[in-house]
Amino acid sequence: MSKPLGPYTPAVRAGDFIIVSGQVGVVDGALAEGGVAGQTSAAIANLTARLAEMGAELTDVVKTTCFLVDMDAFATFNDAYVEGFGAHRPARSTVAVRELPVGAQVEIEAMAYRPD
Repeated sequence: MSKPLGPYTPAVRAGDFIIVSGQVGVVDGALAEGGVAGQTSAAIANLTARLAEMGAELTDVVKTTCFLVDMDAFATFNDAYVEGFGAHRPARSTVAVRELPVGAQVEIEAMAYRPD
């Protein structure tokens, strides 16, 4: 799992909630191969690892906010998102942005509910 790209905490607990800062599709210090699909899969893997550090799982996620640099890739993103989350469907917002850190095409932040 990659180190944070800036001066922030990757995940924090606030009572029974865990908030995970935006995760991009970085693997071993480089963007994942495979464009939006590959980066989405890697971002979800990084999100899963951050949750595990806090004693939570992907199925504890209640809300995601997703950022895409190209909404023409929305269907590709959705396919990879569904593959990563399986049958679990948290509430979600997807927002188009001009650019993301390290040239990423996708970023996913999440809020999970996991009583301590």
